[in-house]
Amino acid sequence: MTATVGLLHPGTMGAAFGAQLRARGHTVLWCPDGRSDATRLRADSAGLQPVALPELVERSQVVLSLCPPAAAEEVAAQAAAVRTGTDAIYVEANAVAPSRMKRIAELLEPVPVVDAAVVGSPPTGGKTPTLYLAGADEQTDRIVQLLAETDVRTHVIGDRFGAASALKLAYTSYQKVSRVLAAVAYGAADAYGVGDELLEIAAKRTRSYLVEIDYIPKTAARAWRWGPEIEDAAALLAGAGLPDALMHAAAATLARWDDSKDQALTIAEALEALHVEPDDPS
Repeated sequence: MTATVGLLHPGTMGAAFGAQLRARGHTVLWCPDGRSDATRLRADSAGLQPVALPELVERSQVVLSLCPPAAAEEVAAQAAAVRTGTDAIYVEANAVAPSRMKRIAELLEPVPVVDAAVVGSPPTGGKTPTLYLAGADEQTDRIVQLLAETDVRTHVIGDRFGAASALKLAYTSYQKVSRVLAAVAYGAADAYGVGDELLEIAAKRTRSYLVEIDYIPKTAARAWRWGPEIEDAAALLAGAGLPDALMHAAAATLARWDDSKDQALTIAEALEALHVEPDDPS
């Protein structure tokens, strides 16, 4: 069965989702009001139908929000303001914190909301991102059916509202911040003429630290000596004219493990220690 989907708003990811839905015979609507020429071009290329926002909300069985995360609540509020008794499912698929996810759901009541998160690149050129879904079975099943036989994979992770958002941001906290760390680390090495040597060292490692959770207790046990080393790394960055805030933040995080010196902790115990702020020396 085909459906009518309202897309808010067709950026690179949204337009690619829209094109996938169109290829399966679904009607995809979008609202051009206030959108840029680049957005209009993407929407046209994907075969999306331009309509005013009230018509988009009224006609759609599913409203899919894929916009810059900072605008997610504003976009939801705009949709809520023109709601006319529709029973459309609102899929909040932006990278927002669970607390913001809850506020968005409250803005849209009584419209059913699915908590969703995209992990991966836009579904073009054979790429297959995964849309993680959390919410009531009836609504998540509908979204799974909607995207069946497209290049968008779906994965339902239960009915705990906020779970998909939490998964996305947990991954983002590592993936995107590690990219920033790579930039400042290489910048520091390059400033001292050892950029090639740094890359040679890094090339010897092919596995992500994120999968090595067994190392978390070892990190806790060594935090007492890693902290000062990280502070010296901050001094290196500052000396090279690079931002040092991430290093200071890492050292402050390690300080939460100060009482774990040389202890053989479990993963759960090490993580629990991160929840406890160190005593204020003042």
